Amino acid sequence: MKILQYMAPGQAEIQDIPVPEPGEGQVLVKVKGITTCPHWDLHLMSGEPMFPGSQLPYPYCAGQPGHEATGEIAAVGPGGEAFPVGTPVVVWRDRGHSIQGCYAQYVAVDVDHVLAIPADLAVEQIASLELAMCVQGCFSQLLRLVDLTDVRFGVGGMGPAGLVAVQLARAYGAREVVAIDPLADRREVGLQVGACCAFAPGDDGLPTRRRGPGAFDVAMDCTGLAVSVQALMNTTNQALSLFGVLRDDVRFGWEHWAGLQLLGAAPHAKEGAEKALEHVVAGNLDLRPLVTETLPLSRYTEGIGLLREKKALKICYLPWE
Repeated sequence: MKILQYMAPGQAEIQDIPVPEPGEGQVLVKVKGITTCPHWDLHLMSGEPMFPGSQLPYPYCAGQPGHEATGEIAAVGPGGEAFPVGTPVVVWRDRGHSIQGCYAQYVAVDVDHVLAIPADLAVEQIASLELAMCVQGCFSQLLRLVDLTDVRFGVGGMGPAGLVAVQLARAYGAREVVAIDPLADRREVGLQVGACCAFAPGDDGLPTRRRGPGAFDVAMDCTGLAVSVQALMNTTNQALSLFGVLRDDVRFGWEHWAGLQLLGAAPHAKEGAEKALEHVVAGNLDLRPLVTETLPLSRYTEGIGLLREKKALKICYLPWE
């Protein structure tokens, strides 16, 4: 089968390896499509670790960092009988980078890491469910603290996670969802998926302080940038969810201490994946706007170039074309 492997920074190659066999409690998925996780892909391409202090060994584990995949069951290992051959599925969990990833024609996956999906969903509608699961986890945390009905909800960053957050905020009853991003084309996509208004950082239409005009009741940062987190801390009254990977310190002072609750990223959970899938099936969450381009896996490097140049949000790769 064909599989992608990073041999060195800037060097991703298509290799030929045997088709894996599903082990105990596993199923073999014939992968129909995989979407990028832009941060992982760009960091691997540049040779820069995504998390401070971590290492990137090359050649990198084959098939990585692909983990947002959909396809159908091609074979079943002992204990995987709940998913008959031919069942359409989505991989909902990033299984880590020490085992084969999903940038491949086939991948063996633990049975608990796939969900059956409706057969009529297009690849672009469902491949990014793993990302939606992660964002849903943050919303599950928020919902335990705050009733999102009728709130003013700010979202920092209109990358893929931010576009999911806009839609989920609307699904959970937010009165207004405000999109924030420095790029005009990404603000436009934010409006298309349900934001009531969209601003660049520093625009006059944004609130300038907590308890002030237009302040957010609740917000979510999807950038991981300290400047974005700090701005939302300074303009959000009740709760701020930090979805983006935070690499720098931010200041939490007395003005935040009086009522603002900060929540870090939520752990992966099947419950979140199932809830995100419910939203997709119900039409509350459309993952297609996250995909800017669909390409054969053989054109992987071309797609990563589009991500680097900010000409794409996500790329969907097709391993059989």
